Parts: sequence; C-alpha cells; structure tokens
Amino acid sequence: GQLDALLFGITEEAVGASMLDPNWTANIAGNWFFISAMTFVFLPIIWFVTDKIIEPRLGPWTGGATAPGAADDDTSPDPSEHDGARASKGLRAAGVAALFVIALWVAMVFGPGTPLINEAACVAEDGTRIADCSIHTELAPLYSSLVAAFFVLFLLTGWAYGRAVGTIRNHRDLVNMMAEAMKDMGYYLVLAFAAAHFVAMFNWSNLGLISAVHGAGAIESTGLPLPIVIGMMVLFTGLLNLFVGSASAKWALLAPILVPMLMLLGISPEGATAAYRVGDSATNIITPLMVYFPLILVFAQRWQPDFGLGSLTAMMLPYSIWLLIFGTALIVGWFYLGIPLGPDAPVTYAMPEMVAPAGMEAPSAVPSSEAVANPR
Repeated sequence: GQLDALLFGITEEAVGASMLDPNWTANIAGNWFFISAMTFVFLPIIWFVTDKIIEPRLGPWTGGATAPGAADDDTSPDPSEHDGARASKGLRAAGVAALFVIALWVAMVFGPGTPLINEAACVAEDGTRIADCSIHTELAPLYSSLVAAFFVLFLLTGWAYGRAVGTIRNHRDLVNMMAEAMKDMGYYLVLAFAAAHFVAMFNWSNLGLISAVHGAGAIESTGLPLPIVIGMMVLFTGLLNLFVGSASAKWALLAPILVPMLMLLGISPEGATAAYRVGDSATNIITPLMVYFPLILVFAQRWQPDFGLGSLTAMMLPYSIWLLIFGTALIVGWFYLGIPLGPDAPVTYAMPEMVAPAGMEAPSAVPSSEAVANPR
C-alpha cells in the first residue's frame, strides 16, 4: 500500500547511498507475508485487551454523549433509506471497477507477450531454463508496477462510487477532489525535501557507511543472534516513536545507518524495514506527536468532558505494551524460522561478491571500519 511504497523508497535510497549493493531494488510487496501474519496475530490481542482490560476500567455504560451539544444515541438520526440505497449502488459500481483493474493487471501478467512478466529472466543464453531461478525473478516487472496499480485502482473505484451516488458529475468534480486530497501532501513534500538532503549528506560524507560498519562490528563482537538484534531494533524504534511521530521522518533518520549495518550482519533490507514497522506501529497510540492524537482526544471528550491527555495515554498504554511484546516475539520467531517476509524477500542477506578487473585482487565484500574511515 501507500506506506509500503513510502518506506521502501527510503530503504532503497539508504541501500544505494551505502554502496554495499548498487543492484538492490525495492519491492513494495517485500513485507506482505509478514504484515498479513501480523494482522491475524494482533486482532485477537486487541480484542482481549479491549474486552478484559480496557472496558472494565471504563465503568458501566449509561448511553448517550455527555458533552454539551452532543446528541444522544436514541435521538441521533439514522441514515435514510434513500442514502443507504445510493451507498449500496456506489459500492457495487466501485466493486465492478476494482474487478476491472484486477482483471487488467492479471491479463498483463499471464497474457502472451505482456509487459508485467519477464520470461527471459530465467532463460540462459543457450535457451534452457535456469534451474534455481525463482518465479519472483520473472515477476519483477509486476512488483515494480504495484504503485501504479494501486493508483489506478483507487482512482477508478473512487470515480465509480462518486459517479453512482452523484457526488462526481463530471471531470471537474474529479479534478477538484483530487486537488483537495493533494493538500494533505504538502507536509510530506516538505519532509521529503529535507529527508533527501539528509540522505544525500550521508552519502557524500560516508558517515552512514562508517557508522554502519562500526555498529555492525560492535554488535558482532557481542555474539548476539540475529533475531535478538532484530528484537532490540524493534524496542529502540518503539521508544524513538514517542519523540518522532512521523513514520517516514523516523525511517529517513534511521535507515541510512540501520539498513547497511544490518546488511553487514546478514539481515536483508526487507527485514530491517519489517522490524522498524513493528516498533513504529506499537507505540503510535500513546505518543502525543501522532497526527491523529488530538482528533482522538476530541472524540473522547464528547463522551467524557474531563478526559484529558493523561487519561488517553493511560487508557491506550495496555495496547502498546501487548502489541510491542507480541510483535517483537512474532518477528523474532519469524527470523528464527527463516520465513520469507514477502515475494522474493528473504529475511537474511548475503553480500554480493565484488569482481575485480583482470590482474587485480578482488576486495573484500565487507569493508573494514579502518578502510572506510581512512580511504586511500
């Protein structure tokens, strides 16, 4: 989705800036297997915390909002039958549009001579198929097209729904809605400008690679297993999230150091990104820097006027603790088992061999800290 494209774009820049593997390219589906599993793990945990911990602390339900001017549940009007029928019509139209986009992309993958599958990727020069070539290698164009696929999917489904319910009458309405939605991108554009310079400065100065090599050496000297290293990264990210709320801003700060450092330790860029996402998601609800925190507080005060910042943080703290514990356990177990994080996205990483020109000795795949800090 949107967050996958955003975070993996930063990951790809961090890998490129480190010069450890210039041929590595981001696959926005690189965490899909893990994220899907995390959904099934988190859902019963959230239900348990809500039913057994949070609800008993809220006291008996008396019904209705208590804030001045808030409507009581019994007097709040329900959507009219006419509005419900229009919404159903819009959802059917959006479903048809979604099926059309999915069918189009499937046809571009499995049809003869289509652009989203590279059948020649697994064929040797003599015309025989390479034995150990993965299907994901052939599907690399499909993974690269997923950003465009999601754009077309949401554009057509939104247009179909608006057309059916009457909120989009012509192309001008569609353009105006898209322009209104793009106003929210102003914050990200400013952030991307600063983050791009930050990553570029790490690239120019080699500070990212120097820090990564020294950090990898320090962690390697402790003898900690890689899954434990990943667990420590999750906890560190969860703590940092309390002070830097934006997921992209944090990853722009951390990725230039953490991604190459973990690559040197044998952890894939997809693994580093997955660990970051676990820690980032667990403590979102308890940090006042989250963009939706004031909105949640306003909604809560409609039902309890004296509900303040401390009350909301204390109420949400059990969610963060339980999600952090089980999220860390899940990713540590995932790394122990070696399960791929997504299509063509292993948890481990092997440094590519560096091929030297004829008559020269090939350098080591992993530079030493002295060689990086004092190049000759």
